[in-house]
Amino acid sequence: MVRPAALAGMTLVAAHTRRSFARHTHAVHGIGVIDAGGQTSASGRGPVQAVRGEVITVNPGEVHDGIPMQGEKRRWRMVYLDASLWDQEYSVPASMPEWVRPVLQDAWVVRCFDALFASALGGADALALEERLAVLLRHAPTNVEPPLSAPATTGPLARARQRLADEETPPPSLAELAREAGLSRYQFLRAFTAAFGLPPHAWAQQQRLARAEHRLARGEALAEAATGSGFADQSHMTRAFRRFRGYTPGQYAAGRC
Repeated sequence: MVRPAALAGMTLVAAHTRRSFARHTHAVHGIGVIDAGGQTSASGRGPVQAVRGEVITVNPGEVHDGIPMQGEKRRWRMVYLDASLWDQEYSVPASMPEWVRPVLQDAWVVRCFDALFASALGGADALALEERLAVLLRHAPTNVEPPLSAPATTGPLARARQRLADEETPPPSLAELAREAGLSRYQFLRAFTAAFGLPPHAWAQQQRLARAEHRLARGEALAEAATGSGFADQSHMTRAFRRFRGYTPGQYAAGRC
């Protein structure tokens, strides 16, 4: 499986095979998890082995291969990231940051990766994926130390919250909001959540719900209320209502009559 994500520059790959891969390189960063079996491979830091539950990484231009252990199938998932997604987090030239561990055992990094992969596979929007990615990049070891947490004044955070409350389509990205606040994406995510009780994506979703309720109360059609409130479509709005309200938009509209 090869599938683009809603976040530009992110690609998902999943495979289950005993195929051996000759030495090759990628133009992007990659991080993944071995879900079954294992493999040996060359890496920029010498030969390595990776087995089930371990994290694997590859840097742009790094020569590597992949050989299944004992010729058995192995299953893995990868997320490939364009350099631009690193620039937004570290604010350094794209050629500098790189993974420092081709294989690592880290349950927290696995959980962060799983959350990102599942969200992307499930069709999460770009803002939600940026949040997941910021957490993953914060905890996966690189040769660049993310900047220390910096206090954000209420001004930049309040302006960001207002932008998320506005009916922008598409909504501003996490990178854009963080840049305007003078923070990295991870710093902004932490500061916004601490200040307002929800991460930016979840907070924006609640504003969409409130706008939809207002439109439905005025008697707008379901599809019109959905698109006018910032949802991708009516089914997207319905899922949000069921999750956060426990009823459908149709039931809400009927109850307001």
